[in-house]
Amino acid sequence: MIAKHTLQAAELLAAPRGASGHQRAYDYVRGQTQRLIEPLNPEDMVAQSMVDASPAKWHIAHTTWFFETLVLKAFVEGYRIYHKDFSYLYNSYYNSLGERMVRGKRGLETRPTLDEVLAYRAYVDEHIAALLLRASNDEALLLRVSPFLTLGLHHEQQHQELLLMDILHLFSHNPLFPAYQSSPPTLMRDVPPHRWLDHEGGLVEGGYAGDGFHYDHEGPRHRCFLVPYRLGSRLVTNGEWLEFMDDDGYNRHELWLDDGWGWLHKNHVSCPLYWQRVDEQWHVMSLYGLMPLNRHAPVVHVSFYEADAYCRWRGYRLPTEMEWEHAASHYPMQGKFLDSGYYHPQVADNEDYHQLFGDVWEYTSSAFQAYPGYRRLEGAVGEYNGKFMSGQNVMRGGCCITPQGHMRLSYRNFFYPSMRWQFGGVRMAADVD
Repeated sequence: MIAKHTLQAAELLAAPRGASGHQRAYDYVRGQTQRLIEPLNPEDMVAQSMVDASPAKWHIAHTTWFFETLVLKAFVEGYRIYHKDFSYLYNSYYNSLGERMVRGKRGLETRPTLDEVLAYRAYVDEHIAALLLRASNDEALLLRVSPFLTLGLHHEQQHQELLLMDILHLFSHNPLFPAYQSSPPTLMRDVPPHRWLDHEGGLVEGGYAGDGFHYDHEGPRHRCFLVPYRLGSRLVTNGEWLEFMDDDGYNRHELWLDDGWGWLHKNHVSCPLYWQRVDEQWHVMSLYGLMPLNRHAPVVHVSFYEADAYCRWRGYRLPTEMEWEHAASHYPMQGKFLDSGYYHPQVADNEDYHQLFGDVWEYTSSAFQAYPGYRRLEGAVGEYNGKFMSGQNVMRGGCCITPQGHMRLSYRNFFYPSMRWQFGGVRMAADVD
């Protein structure tokens, strides 16, 4: 059951009303980040486990820098930045905003301390509140500030998910297998049988439709033609993945893309990320520590290469992103998100609950490219998505650590095909003969 305040927050993020609405949305999102770091100690928040991950301390500083740079410096005359070096330390990839710390060395930033970063966060929050108070009597100012403030909130929600992804990856390297949260109830119910959901296809529309917030790469709205197709009624499970492994799926070259075959052997991959054998039984590292593998739950933390090989082994394929969006448009956007309080994919409730949203991001076969008519924005905002349209694959639907207020039908996530630390899972597709 989604809490009432969560639904209100989602509505505020979609279309904040007035300065007070913006302040409530800001307080909720920033407060959510604070709640997410409560289980962590200072040592947890400094370490960096790989180049693609960032320390939790960096995430909370970077999201604060984003508001300081794109909102306060732009709209508050005479604003005094908190610290002259923070732009260098906490810029992520914005070339238009200056030099930055090398990404792989963020874990070496033991100074400033966590207390200093939290003080920085409080300083920026105080100035945002003062700006919104002024905007409550200045409609023109609010109209100018609103797009950037709303972007900052959605940006922070992205980093809430990244923070949990990075903590899980960090904890997985600890031989004590620490838990971020205490263990939830074990859900061992049977999974519904797999069946096909048929779609006629035809000339359909895709991309964002509406007047609320969305990222630039979710549009423009455009038409495309889909031949009749089938989409799996549920996600691929751990038990089904074990069948793939038992059939020597990781050692059969005919199932793999050539790049994937090379990646598999270079990295000695033989099972999903975070799986390991304990006393002859499969276990999985999660945000609840090391848990026995639930055969009925969706498989998660596999790469695009693995997802593609699995579908080929079954005799099917991954859906295109427009097939996924067209199919998902027929169902309400309900699922297990961050707000549900369960930070690991769950077993499907029943045959009518297809898990198109939440639980795991679903791979598509589509490359992350621009839609017809897309134009990259100017300045730093234009660097947010457009410059990454090369060599990555689109994922859809959100996952169990995605804030629900951050999701839309048209949301396009994207990762390189070898990446596995995101909560990525598999839904099969097929052509209609």
